[in-house]
Amino acid sequence: MTTITGITVSDVRFPTSASADGSDAMNKDADYSAAYIVLSTDDPALSGHGFTFTIGRGNDLCVEAARQRALPLIGRDVDELVGDLGAVYRELGADSQFRWLGPEKGVIHLALAAVMNAMWDLAARRAGKPLWRLLAEMTPEQIVDAADLTYLSDALTRDEAIAILEAAAPTRHERIAQLERTGYPCYTTSAGWLGYSDDKLRRLCQEAVDSGYKHIKLKVGANLEDDIRRCSIAREVIGWDADLMIDANQVWDVPEAIEWVQRLAEFKPLWIEEPTSPDDVLGHAAVRRAVHPIGVATGEHGMNRVLFKQFFQAEAIDFCQLDSARLGSVNEILAVYLMAKKFEVPVCPHAGGVGLCELVQHLSVFDYVAVSATLEGRVTEFVDHLHEHFVDPCIVENGGYRLPALPGYSAQMYPETIETYRFPDGTYWQTEGASSPAHEYALAAGGEQR
Repeated sequence: MTTITGITVSDVRFPTSASADGSDAMNKDADYSAAYIVLSTDDPALSGHGFTFTIGRGNDLCVEAARQRALPLIGRDVDELVGDLGAVYRELGADSQFRWLGPEKGVIHLALAAVMNAMWDLAARRAGKPLWRLLAEMTPEQIVDAADLTYLSDALTRDEAIAILEAAAPTRHERIAQLERTGYPCYTTSAGWLGYSDDKLRRLCQEAVDSGYKHIKLKVGANLEDDIRRCSIAREVIGWDADLMIDANQVWDVPEAIEWVQRLAEFKPLWIEEPTSPDDVLGHAAVRRAVHPIGVATGEHGMNRVLFKQFFQAEAIDFCQLDSARLGSVNEILAVYLMAKKFEVPVCPHAGGVGLCELVQHLSVFDYVAVSATLEGRVTEFVDHLHEHFVDPCIVENGGYRLPALPGYSAQMYPETIETYRFPDGTYWQTEGASSPAHEYALAAGGEQR
């Protein structure tokens, strides 16, 4: 019997603020970070790796929360756990004292995502398959047993979920074969960070076009005249046959969002992303009605499946942008995919953070193969940085994610990365980063714990 013998959780932070990578109207100085967890077993060749994503301060809170949430797994039989990940998810989620701190939102839910991401990685490694294939080879009943359908029966019943999966099951192999040829379509945000100069924006847009991208996203929302100028540059470079998306990162009230997007309508954006508070379902619905035919997209800060249910029911969004490290891992994500299929809303996952591209490629492939059975209106985010820190990095060619081939969820970081970027005592933070605002803040606060 193979058992889980230990938990290691690390506070890993990358100094992306130094180059304005990740900058937008809401988050101007993000240091992309991960609360990174490893579940060790008594088999030296088997472990599970997972994380949740933050942008710096507070990552230590997620680290400690993930450690505590994972403690019930120590000493447990791996085969028993991976044989019913729905039961593991429900067991960890049922802790009433942790639920009181959420429920199903905030740091405590981010921590559950990290732990369950590691469990799904462990399951895929145990099976010797990439996660997308592990999911794609499950029966409809097994998938629904793993999904969290609680509080959703007024929008999606178990029978409806099974029927959706059964309809796509006979032709799964055809879509896998297609993706082996073409990859899964993606868009790039790497050209459009708000802190980039006009020259850098122009250069990166051209590089994106030359690399085969048909979809490019810009950050907007800080200054209208700047947005008009930057959108003009983007359209000049990418032309009018490519799709341009814009992302405000929650900075506007509803009337302001409507007015601002209408001013940018001349650039024909495919969507406006996060135009207002990520919790404001009716606000998004109002924006959607007012800015049509420009689509409304949101979801990277969608805290749980119930919020997504309300977005779908209220017809508030045109594109669902679930996040692999904010929802409660694959279990909750499955439920959102199934609802999105029923309500005919394409899912275009968020991936603008460290490691998120590695995770969402598996989710998007699974959605196409086993749930949506279409690529119409679907494109997944890609950000071209920090992939070198992962043992199994995503690969994008000609604007498409190549199918992951190695066992697992592609979540494992190199040990050297942990030693270098562990905060605040990794070698980077003790040398080059010692005078950074993040490190000085930690020292002033008395130091942060691993």
